[in-house]
Amino acid sequence: MSNSEKTRNPAYTPQDATSARRFPLRELILFGVLLVAVLAVYAIMGAAYSTRMLVEAACYAILALGLTIQWGYAGQFNAGVMGFVALGGFCAMFFSVPVNDAFWGTALPGEFGRVLLYGAAAIVLIVGASKLDRLGVPKPLRTFIAVVLGVVLYLVVISQLREVTDAIESQAGFVGGLGLPPWIGWIVGGALAGGVGYFIGHICLGLRSDYLAIATLGIAEIIKAFLKNSDWLTRGTATVSPLPWPTPGPAELGFTLSRAIYLSFTAVIIAVIFFLLNRAYNAPWGRMIRAIRDNEVSAAAMGKDINKRRLEIFVLGCILMGLGGGILGTFNSLFDPQGYLPLNHTFLVLVMVILGGPGNNLGTIFGAVAVYIIWIMSEPLALFLMQLAVAFGEDAFGWDAPGNMDSRALQARVLVIGLLITMVLRFAPKGLLPEKIKSHS
Repeated sequence: MSNSEKTRNPAYTPQDATSARRFPLRELILFGVLLVAVLAVYAIMGAAYSTRMLVEAACYAILALGLTIQWGYAGQFNAGVMGFVALGGFCAMFFSVPVNDAFWGTALPGEFGRVLLYGAAAIVLIVGASKLDRLGVPKPLRTFIAVVLGVVLYLVVISQLREVTDAIESQAGFVGGLGLPPWIGWIVGGALAGGVGYFIGHICLGLRSDYLAIATLGIAEIIKAFLKNSDWLTRGTATVSPLPWPTPGPAELGFTLSRAIYLSFTAVIIAVIFFLLNRAYNAPWGRMIRAIRDNEVSAAAMGKDINKRRLEIFVLGCILMGLGGGILGTFNSLFDPQGYLPLNHTFLVLVMVILGGPGNNLGTIFGAVAVYIIWIMSEPLALFLMQLAVAFGEDAFGWDAPGNMDSRALQARVLVIGLLITMVLRFAPKGLLPEKIKSHS
């Protein structure tokens, strides 16, 4: 790289000169160990169980890629992964579930549409009131008018919406779906998650990283609460099942073959995402994003639009989270708003990114599969060890076997993941496959 190029590229560091291409020995060893672990799981647990585990791990890999570009590329800590995953799962359900004739065959859709028009008109009026200062209205009076109008219109619209939704629940159960192919729901889910991310980004990306984490976590809880309590839209705690697959299901091909086909389908999606992200990462756009992450002041001094690039990367990560949530929800063939737990969909994804290496796409995929295998297999392994200990205790000391070993073994998941993240942070704080910045000479 010439001196002029080094000056123009704020992402250039002296380490670039030493990052020449090398034989990927570490990658081959780690993925070789991972392959052995997968084969061991197949041998112990059987093909159907193990293939299901790999499909779920692949879905989590998409979520982890969304988080690694936010945190690894741009240094944005998103603690609201669960909310975007839930949006993807909702769209997968809404677009794929069969049409509910008990709803569409009545006057309820017209009444619901009328309320939506009222809501849109209310938004237009509130936005118009917020612009009254352009007509000479004093700003304090403009603000007062906009706030009062917003409160009044909200109460009016929400009361009418409640009447319609109560009628939907009593007459039709819930709205139902659109009966479309599931992959349409995946795309819309990614777009919806990206739209919500765009809204959040405009408000929250100017906050410090800790406040950004709190804000995104709060938004995720709001999304979950809305989906859980909107029985007219999601059936709430009653759940929606089964969700159709885009590939032949177990009823046609059996569990093992159908899951293997779904795994292949998901692997192709990951390969496309990986290819596009790698191209973007090594392109000028990716170098600019890392420059903003590493030295925001220098990047701004060189004329980079900091806020715009931050928003781009945040929205892109949210899109992948929504897409992964839709694929995962379809595979589970169930939409349950209560199933979107922070431990599973935020902390676990975070551990995957930390283990693999923030900012390293290949490392993130490795971390996703490895952590999910550890998460799933820690329960049966802990149960096996506990049964051995109990059998030894009964023979040697006359112990009485506890009656809740299954639940105790389930808690071993949390212990094992906690130990794993502690060891990684202690011995490999940059992940097992740290981010590499190639030279562009």
